[in-house]
Amino acid sequence: MKLWIVLTAVLAPALASAQQTACDLSGYKAADGLRAEKSAGGVAFEWTGENAEPLRAVLAIENGVPMVRELAARKNGGSWAVLGRDLKPEFDVTTGVRRLSEQQMAPLRELGVALTPDVVEREKWNAFWDAPLSIPGRAGTNLDLPRKPEEIRRAKAEFQATGCKVVTDGGRMEASFDGAKLGIFSGRLEYTVYRGSNLLRQEIVASTSEPSVAYKYDAGLSGFALRGDTKLVWRDTARAWQQYEFGGDVNQDAVGLKARNRLAILETGGGSLAVLPAPHKFFFAREMETNLGYVYYRKDSNANFAIGIRQPEREEGYKPYGVSDAVWNRRVGESRSELQNFALYNAPPGTEQRMPVYFYLYAGDAHAADERVLAYTHGDAYKPLPGFKVLVSHFHFHLNEQLTDAGTMDLQPTWLPVFRALGVNIAILADFHSDSHPADTGKVRLNEQKVYFEGCGRFSDRDFLLIPGEEPDANFGGHYMFVFPKPIYFTHLRKPATPPAQPFSEQIAPFGTVYHTATAADELKLLNEEKGLVWQTHPRTKGSAGYPDATKDTDFFNSDRFLGGSFQSLPVDQSEQRLCEHRCLALLDDMNNWSGAKYMIAEGDTYMKYPDDETYPQLVVNYLKLDRVPAFDSGWQPVLDALRGGNYFVTSGEVLFRDWGIEGAGAKRYFNASVEWTFSPEFAELVWGDGKTTNRQIIRMQDLPPLSNKRFHIAFDPAGKKWVRFAVWDSAGNGALTQPVHLE
Repeated sequence: MKLWIVLTAVLAPALASAQQTACDLSGYKAADGLRAEKSAGGVAFEWTGENAEPLRAVLAIENGVPMVRELAARKNGGSWAVLGRDLKPEFDVTTGVRRLSEQQMAPLRELGVALTPDVVEREKWNAFWDAPLSIPGRAGTNLDLPRKPEEIRRAKAEFQATGCKVVTDGGRMEASFDGAKLGIFSGRLEYTVYRGSNLLRQEIVASTSEPSVAYKYDAGLSGFALRGDTKLVWRDTARAWQQYEFGGDVNQDAVGLKARNRLAILETGGGSLAVLPAPHKFFFAREMETNLGYVYYRKDSNANFAIGIRQPEREEGYKPYGVSDAVWNRRVGESRSELQNFALYNAPPGTEQRMPVYFYLYAGDAHAADERVLAYTHGDAYKPLPGFKVLVSHFHFHLNEQLTDAGTMDLQPTWLPVFRALGVNIAILADFHSDSHPADTGKVRLNEQKVYFEGCGRFSDRDFLLIPGEEPDANFGGHYMFVFPKPIYFTHLRKPATPPAQPFSEQIAPFGTVYHTATAADELKLLNEEKGLVWQTHPRTKGSAGYPDATKDTDFFNSDRFLGGSFQSLPVDQSEQRLCEHRCLALLDDMNNWSGAKYMIAEGDTYMKYPDDETYPQLVVNYLKLDRVPAFDSGWQPVLDALRGGNYFVTSGEVLFRDWGIEGAGAKRYFNASVEWTFSPEFAELVWGDGKTTNRQIIRMQDLPPLSNKRFHIAFDPAGKKWVRFAVWDSAGNGALTQPVHLE
């Protein structure tokens, strides 16, 4: 039966009231599994989802407002399950003013950088310690405080669509409606469906001309009809199933659900409709992963309701801990200070900001839908790959203080099961930062290091290793991480008393060899003697603003002990196609043009964790080529060798490399890579540098299906190329990248 006949029969009453606005289908090309036909006031999409399941979305314009006339799913051979009719897209935006942080200004001042308007304009977009919605703000944290109430503006989306355009782009169809306005943003509303996936993406794509804009958005659909079988289903933070059947009072505001996996599922009409944000790009950097409630419902009347995704307006500190008053009070202060750290997204003038929400259509119950949606993030865990181990780095858990305060080494830290549940095999900690006595040069620090080392050994296991790292921030400039292949006792400041000065190394019972460093030369000597590695943490932002650029000509930067810099999704700019596109990836390419092989290591740089946190979306990890996890007592030189050799890739988890490498000789070289992914892929890229500039070859992947894989065999000429690397990015902004390979 023709699609338009079915739609006319089902939707005739609604379509009769719609404006007869024609959609432009000139960019649509018929393809297997993707079908679009004009309908009254818009367009009807029908596409094939997972397991060849038929799915349908009917879009129309009514009085200038794009409407979702119908969402439906069908099991093969069964009847259509209608998941919603006559739904209106809703978007809310809240904007504030982006400010440069004192955390960035301090290192810039130390470097002698004048904070000119041009410097402020450039550096403010890398702000981490900023809370544009906090009035008046905390003195000393940001430039030009206090914040003023009138800086904060809130707006709901308004639509004056005059038509829509439909295009086929590989394995997807898109419908774009003009005339979208969202406060200070103007642009368009888009719907995208993907062949082979049950996902539908609804997003506003818009820009603003205003300066210094930081923002957050909420997005969803309203107008769902209440039926006798309607209920909203989700897992709570303890992973127990919960549901709401809309029998309560009408809501004045959206109800934020602290749902596990950032997922709520509407069960209605014999099917399910899940709502969820993008796994990682929806989340701006924070120092904790407290679940703030990222999905919502709102009962608008006794007849209808709305569902969607949300970002709250403020941070919630982690749960403090401590037996002694000293530790308890310190943790309370640290937790509460985070209320002034909630940076939101960047919106530089003229950039097209994408504000998506995803819906998953399924002709089955909510529990089955939950399982299928979580396949896109491997259940919010890092999938085991043969020959690889998952490494995470840079966590300030204050293990020494936690164990000492508790009075026992046999404590089960709350963060330990978080790592294990994520599928992490190796974790590099970073004590002695805001805890303990990092600047002490005697036995106070050494005794604390002893507890730290013993604690890491106590909690390591056959397939889990805790590595005691440190972020000393002493003599190399900015912030940086030290990691050694075994426990090493060292201090990083000499005692001021002279004579005698402390020697570079000495024997102190019961610690053995103890090192003392006071200069960059001392620190490099220590790294060389003990085969350690160092890298710049959060380069070009936070306490490393201006670094490693300022030290790129030093001996330590150009040493093979200097690994490179850390990768963290900071800042988040929804106009970028890649995670940390401007700061992290640009630096990676710059470093390899400046020097020898330098790499990016994915890091968390966060504080306490609990099993009820939403850690997965705010973490990027490293897959190291290792067959087994080293035992703590044997040392972990193989881990450092894999890092220094660039034998690992960085990933958000949804895109994975099974292998990669270069083959061939002379002018005929090939970059080979076996890649798998979950979300519909967007593009792959071969990136190279000549020592001064960076270039790339983009390989479109829109025609490839989701939940699939590909073997890449990319020819390139090495002439004029110093190094090459490879990356793959998907349609939700997730991705993975290999480390640069320097060519002979």
